[in-house]
Amino acid sequence: RKEIQQWYKGFLKDCPTGELNQSDFKGIYKQFFPFGDPSRFADYIFKVFDRNHNGTIDFTEFLQALSITSRGTVEEKLKWAFELYDIDGNGHITKDEMLTIVDAIYRMVGSMVQLPEDEDTPEKRVEKIFHLMDKNNDGKIDMTEFKEGSHQDPLIMQALNLYHGAV
Repeated sequence: RKEIQQWYKGFLKDCPTGELNQSDFKGIYKQFFPFGDPSRFADYIFKVFDRNHNGTIDFTEFLQALSITSRGTVEEKLKWAFELYDIDGNGHITKDEMLTIVDAIYRMVGSMVQLPEDEDTPEKRVEKIFHLMDKNNDGKIDMTEFKEGSHQDPLIMQALNLYHGAV
């Protein structure tokens, strides 16, 4: 309870209106990733945070997302991550959707991260992920494939544990 009150105090300090708009949200991401361009990734994260789709994040939405990304189980984090990648919300991730998010992540981290040669472009990373996850080769990944594939990819599992640092 005390921790929530502290979060609320900080939220109101940063958002005196009690709501965080998309532009301010991008500004927060820019502070965490000064050497890259986090704006596109921040847009997609914002959409997942903004549960009621009203164009702002209120404290309840902020707290729910923070709770999942920092304290949630692996299953909750995977469900949250799936929602992020499933841009159109139709229950599966296409290569284009995955490429959109992966490209935004690569732009955000910039040159901060040295990647292996087989993952040094967003396209290569997406191909590798689809090879791992798209078990029935239908060109899309459903929630079951995403969960099973994520457990087999150490980079994804590591990222899930780091989400709370990026949120």
